[in-house]
Amino acid sequence: MNEELESKSIDDLMKSVWDTLDRMSKRADEREAKLDAEFARRQIEADQRKADLDAEFAKRQIEADQRKADLEAELAKRKADLDAELSKRQAKLDAELAKQKAEFDAEFARRQAEAEKVKAEFDAEIKKINQMMGNQSHNIGIIAEEYFYNSFANGKTNFFGEKFDEIEKRVNGIKKGFKDEYDILLINGETIGIIEVKHKANENDIPQVLRKAKTFRVNFPDYKNHKVYLGLASMAFYPDLEAKCKENGIAIIKQLGETLIITDEHLKEY
Repeated sequence: MNEELESKSIDDLMKSVWDTLDRMSKRADEREAKLDAEFARRQIEADQRKADLDAEFAKRQIEADQRKADLEAELAKRKADLDAELSKRQAKLDAELAKQKAEFDAEFARRQAEAEKVKAEFDAEIKKINQMMGNQSHNIGIIAEEYFYNSFANGKTNFFGEKFDEIEKRVNGIKKGFKDEYDILLINGETIGIIEVKHKANENDIPQVLRKAKTFRVNFPDYKNHKVYLGLASMAFYPDLEAKCKENGIAIIKQLGETLIITDEHLKEY
């Protein structure tokens, strides 16, 4: 009896346990089903939010692309307008510069023509003055030559300690490389006196006087055995010039009032 009661109690207990486990399983299944439903709901919501975000991003991307396109179009338009304005201003500037250059060239040409005209007039005037001065110098030189020539011709034939039989003026030597002019020549059978005449001599004339002896012998070989003496005749002398003449053995011939002064103690034969 007792065993039967115990067996029944165990069965009841087992049944109660299984009922409890069954309820718990059902509750667990219900919770799992709720969780699955909640997850599915939230997944749907997440998918919807993603879809909404993708749609918003796509919309904003389209708007950004449109804004970019609009901005690029605006920039292109502004660049085109700016290029057109710059081209217009450059063309205006080029035209203005071309006009100014043409005006400058015309003014420069006019002034250049005026300057050339003034220069030509100035050169002509200078040439005229030089001709006048040259003629005056030439005339003064001729006067000096005539004075000294006439002085020698009028009894002043004693010179260099000798008497000369002939006197010539402005004698030209024409040998190539030795062309020369001899203002006054005093000639006898053994000696030649060569006189270089200057209105106002200076020390730079000394080499020219010395050259006369060399060119004379080449131009006039008939006198190759003659002694040659040199003289410098000038209307005025100064101490350094006289010293230079004496140093080179050249006679000093000058005018003192109406008198012809000859200094020839230092003569050198050439």
